[in-house]
Amino acid sequence: MPKLSINIGIILIILGMIAYIATAGASVTALIPAFFGVAFGGLGILAKRSEKMRKHAMHGALLLAILGLGGSFGGLTAMTGFIFGGDEPERMSAAVSQSVMAVLCIFFLAAGIKSFIDARKAEAE
Repeated sequence: MPKLSINIGIILIILGMIAYIATAGASVTALIPAFFGVAFGGLGILAKRSEKMRKHAMHGALLLAILGLGGSFGGLTAMTGFIFGGDEPERMSAAVSQSVMAVLCIFFLAAGIKSFIDARKAEAE
């Protein structure tokens, strides 16, 4: 999980930078995925370096994924409406960026929950 957290962090940083450049730096909010990426990466590095902090850091990363999903879910619904209904979002670049972030957060949540379940099963054995 720590390596996945670092990789998701890198992808989110790149996404934020691309979104900021694509909007010609019109708003700092385009960098929100990058801010989340720095936090994901930091938690992943903390979990890798300290066995004592691994569990806490990964719980923190899952909480961060929940917050990221909550904040970016609107973009995912806007893109779904665009793809299946033809309703073009007002700010296409924001909707695309938010939907990519939402999908990454969903993926991280699924992987994290599976990892925690597997860890509990291993402890029980």
